[in-house]
Amino acid sequence: MLASVRAATLSGVRGAPVDVEVHVGNGLPGFTVVGLPDASCREARDRVRAALICSGEDWRNRRVTVNLAPSGVPKSGAGLDLAIAIGLLVAWEDLEPSAVESVGFLGELGLDGSLRPVRGALAMVDAMDVDAVVVCNANAAETALLNGPQVHAFGDLTSLLRSLRRQEPWPDQQHHLNHKRRRESLDLRDVRGQAVAKRGLEIAGAGGHHLMLIGPPGAGKTMLAKRINSLLPDLSDEASAEVTRIHSVAGELVETDGWHRDPPFRSPHHSASPVSLIGGGTAMMRPGELALAHRGVLFLDELGEFSPVALDGLRQPLEEGEVRVTRAHSTERYPAESLVVAAMNPCPCGESGAPGSCRCSDVARARYHRRVSGPLLDRFDLRLNVQRPSVEELFGSCEGETSAMVRERVAAAQHIAIERSGVLNGRLSSAQIEATVPLSIAAQSVLESSIHQGRLSARGVGRIRVVARTIADLDERYGPVEVEDVCLALSLRVDPFGALR
Repeated sequence: MLASVRAATLSGVRGAPVDVEVHVGNGLPGFTVVGLPDASCREARDRVRAALICSGEDWRNRRVTVNLAPSGVPKSGAGLDLAIAIGLLVAWEDLEPSAVESVGFLGELGLDGSLRPVRGALAMVDAMDVDAVVVCNANAAETALLNGPQVHAFGDLTSLLRSLRRQEPWPDQQHHLNHKRRRESLDLRDVRGQAVAKRGLEIAGAGGHHLMLIGPPGAGKTMLAKRINSLLPDLSDEASAEVTRIHSVAGELVETDGWHRDPPFRSPHHSASPVSLIGGGTAMMRPGELALAHRGVLFLDELGEFSPVALDGLRQPLEEGEVRVTRAHSTERYPAESLVVAAMNPCPCGESGAPGSCRCSDVARARYHRRVSGPLLDRFDLRLNVQRPSVEELFGSCEGETSAMVRERVAAAQHIAIERSGVLNGRLSSAQIEATVPLSIAAQSVLESSIHQGRLSARGVGRIRVVARTIADLDERYGPVEVEDVCLALSLRVDPFGALR
């Protein structure tokens, strides 16, 4: 007796369809799971047995072989429990094969027969080529976001079996999703002074340029960084689906959440490990903070306190917009087109440059500066010195542009860039820079002078050009970038530990 049931497993941030084949035959009683299962998949035999018995089903001591096809794809997690249980009942002829035809099953089984949620349900349901899919109640709202198969949600195996045996109708459930808005609580107008830093935030958001804020404690670096998310426009439908799928795979999609319309904002602690930032793991690889900030902002507060190994792991993804994690058994790709904003003190005590205030020795300052390597520093298009606001700015009237006002300009500049080259200016390749960022004669002379003085590297020249292009886009100027654009871009790329790069 043979049965086949549709299911899916996770492969990076995507789902991979799985055919759960169950064979029941004569021989020494046993339960074997094959097809590259991990430990949690192999343990399904004990969960399935207990769940079926607690649901009132008879257990037969037969030789059971479960094959998870295709056998070359690693299977992880307990999301195949439900499909194995249903396949076993079909193979035992306790369920009609027609009842499970073109139906996918996804869920973990409790020993009492209850259905439990699984991580990445959205991606896995999207990978199934079926007319309907069965999930647990906790995954219902998430999977209902897809315009794909009809979703049936159950809380336990007993209720599902009644519907499969036509003893009860399929549940007709409506899932109402609340779109939470995070940006409304933080507004750029709350920041006193810091006109240059605010301008830098606007340029960074408009062009997708990585930004570093350097200054003493209490200058407002964190306050500024947390408001950059409020300057970014809503995600498009394509970007929203991509972001929502990544958060589903990471298990961070709240049951009542809908599509992620606000760009994500991630702020990991400085004790974060390289794997938690980049992604990966051992048997069960997961996206890291960089991928979870895809299409949004990754804020690295106290950059000088992060592990140098973790920081240097960001160098390639920051430039390529993608994380490639390679292990012995597989290679996974995680999208990582995130805007990285970093904040750090100029020295360990934070008072570097203030006469009579800095308590750090030259050795301590040098050691602190070495934690941020030159190649990583070169990835930040904008590097701003942020000083403490004056007394007049602190106690004066809180006037200035709101985040909504700046967001309109940022959205317009992003639209110009995407219409011109298909990507934001911060993602332009070398060939695209040559084609889309022409220089005026005066602007080219300024760059040539900076190169002769050793103030810019070859990479730095390209980054200055794209920042200048963003400045021109914000002013809605479509011709070659002018000398004032290049000079402003140079002034916003100050090296905190020396000259320009």
